[in-house]
Amino acid sequence: MTFDEKLNKILARHKELANQLSQGVVDDAKEYAKMTKEFASLEDVCALINERYTLQENMKEAREILDTSDDKDMKELAEEEYYGAKEKLPELERRIKLSLLPKDEADENDVILEIRAGTGGAEACLFAADLYRMYQRYAEEKSWKFENMNLHEAELGGIKEACVSIGGKQAFGKLKFESGVHRVQRVPETEASGRIHTSAATVAVLPEAEDIDIEIEEKDLIIDTYRASGAGGQHVNTTDSAVRITHVPTGVVVAQQDERSQHKNRAKAMKILKARIYEAQRAKQHAELAAERKSQVGSGDRSERIRTYNFPQGRVTDHRINLTLYKLDRILDGIGLEEVIDALIYHDQAAKLGEL
Repeated sequence: MTFDEKLNKILARHKELANQLSQGVVDDAKEYAKMTKEFASLEDVCALINERYTLQENMKEAREILDTSDDKDMKELAEEEYYGAKEKLPELERRIKLSLLPKDEADENDVILEIRAGTGGAEACLFAADLYRMYQRYAEEKSWKFENMNLHEAELGGIKEACVSIGGKQAFGKLKFESGVHRVQRVPETEASGRIHTSAATVAVLPEAEDIDIEIEEKDLIIDTYRASGAGGQHVNTTDSAVRITHVPTGVVVAQQDERSQHKNRAKAMKILKARIYEAQRAKQHAELAAERKSQVGSGDRSERIRTYNFPQGRVTDHRINLTLYKLDRILDGIGLEEVIDALIYHDQAAKLGEL
């Protein structure tokens, strides 16, 4: 199939979906939601394709004037039109090709983000708290919703484990390359000799599963309730508010006790459970697509070391794309994180364009 044939096929599909949706011929709610999502995903690329055809038509008309007209003024205008359109065409076609790259269907989804302190003891817990604040401030910069799902603080300060929900435009598309091991190199406040310590925390970024993405049947769940433990007031010892949900087919287990209400804990646990099962399904599909795997910046595996935050040198290095920025404070403050994320997305797109 030629490039033009592919573009014509996309325009035809967009028109077909528009007709079906406007005529209301789809009765099934899930099928309707799926078609609406596909129609919306084609909007931008169709606008670019139509813009390309307009440019090509303008070039054709200008070429005819250049070849046939004897009017000097007309020829000058035609020449300007022709070479102006010709200059714009390559960038427009590059944007179209980017739009045609294999889409990650979850890019528009909200995110379940999990942070866990790794090697390094108390210092790792403090670093996990730094990462938590970095993503919280980044979400604020993007005007995204940031909601705690689970937060286990360490006795000596910092965070042992945190699970948050982040919602906003392209949340997963922006944050998906954050999964992996984040390493920190700095001198702890308790280190008298000034020796640099290395600690780590793991980050997992899971797309929140929508109802059209995944279906979980009640019969596949084992739901246990029990009394919460730890801080939380009187209800901890008197109310069976904590919830543990086990998904039997996959063995995925989620426990939730942060809320006083059993109903709220169950709702949060189900949200996390769906995200983990959905991500496991996606990981399996991606593993089966070798070509797609090659073009990924990272595997998304939380055991893969992806980034180092070096405090003495004030630098952040992303090892996957050999990017080093001496902007550690701005990145940890969330403001500078966008530069790192954009570089990762650009490299991923460039690799996929090369394959295309």
